[in-house]
Amino acid sequence: MLLAIAGIAIVLRLASAFLQGNEVTELPGIYDQVSYDRLASRVVAGYGFSFAENHWPLTRAGEPTAHWSFLYTLYLAGIYALFGHQPVIARLLQAVIVGGLQTYLTYLIAEKTFSKTIGLIAAGISAIYIYFIYYGGALMTEPFYITAILWSLFLTMRIAETDDPKQDIKLGLGLGLAIAVTIILRQVFLLFIPFMFLWIWITRLRLRLRLPIVSTILTLGLVVLCVLPISLYNQYRFGRFVLLNTNSGYAFFWGNHPMYGTHFIPILPSETYLSLVPQELRNLDEAALDQALLKRGIQFVFDDPKRYLLLSLSRIPAYFVFWPSSDSGLLSNISRVSSFGVMFPFMLYGLFLSVRKKQMLDLLVSPSGLLILFTGMYTAVHLLTWALIRYRLPIDAVLIPFAAFSLLHVFEQITKRTPQYAPNLDSESSR
Repeated sequence: MLLAIAGIAIVLRLASAFLQGNEVTELPGIYDQVSYDRLASRVVAGYGFSFAENHWPLTRAGEPTAHWSFLYTLYLAGIYALFGHQPVIARLLQAVIVGGLQTYLTYLIAEKTFSKTIGLIAAGISAIYIYFIYYGGALMTEPFYITAILWSLFLTMRIAETDDPKQDIKLGLGLGLAIAVTIILRQVFLLFIPFMFLWIWITRLRLRLRLPIVSTILTLGLVVLCVLPISLYNQYRFGRFVLLNTNSGYAFFWGNHPMYGTHFIPILPSETYLSLVPQELRNLDEAALDQALLKRGIQFVFDDPKRYLLLSLSRIPAYFVFWPSSDSGLLSNISRVSSFGVMFPFMLYGLFLSVRKKQMLDLLVSPSGLLILFTGMYTAVHLLTWALIRYRLPIDAVLIPFAAFSLLHVFEQITKRTPQYAPNLDSESSR
């Protein structure tokens, strides 16, 4: 059954990849694929991580950039080096990898959190979830990033319950690799790492298992080993420390600029964002500008904390939008309503069913507690910085097991209360 579901997921994503084709254009919600395509082509041509022309946000032609994920750029560059500039091959390979792995990981997480039956239902939802199908063929970090998050969360659940030293070592190394892949794809996941380890340690203590000292050291050590070469590479190119990417400063500055007042607008014209950058900072390189803008963005918060709070609250509709909008095209509205719009009520009901009648500590150290912790923390980060629908997609993936749980619950309640009209062949009246 699971194999069939994974097959359906792969076929649907392959169809999406074929439809998006060999051209790389600014389709709704996946504008960044143009940047990744151009950057990968430059890497293959021997120019390194740079653009041939002035590029978004304010990177000058020929100068180094760390604004985009190194790992995903190298994925594309590898495909282009082997097959020539054939974006459709990268799309198809990505569709197969993500279609299979994301479906399988969704099953594993839902099975560990609830049951095998719910795991199969969750895998089925993930397989046909339109957002995942659409992004499955897009040349962006989202498909691999969401899959890597699920991988990290599943291994976190495994480590929290094991008391076998050998398993501790294997799982610790596996989690280290999973986290490294995740943060190199999107560095925002870094903020959740302390919460992951806190959850592991509290769960081990609650279950009266040995403390995960070895696995913690191995995990963090492997993450450092994977990140260090990128940091050193950035230090060499920019002459200053850049851990992974140069995008957090831009995002925080633009996302919290006073020009919004207390009402956040998810997407503005590119020219509007660029006009907000102070003239005196425009001569800085990408890394220096990112750090300077981060300082300015933080100052916005200190200058008017009340406005910042109200602005953050105004991001809630932009983050959780599930209704059609006149600002969106037909494809976007269909994708939104038929995926998140349909599943969101079941996700919420599943969350309710999971937390009711449970003691707080028992809930916290359960697998569902980890998923809820991630959902809350990840949501808070984006409400405090910048909210877009595609930034919410990891939350969709993590909440799908709860949707599956509530769907099964609703089905059981309906079938339990439905009268049975089938004739009883053993009764007197049936003779």
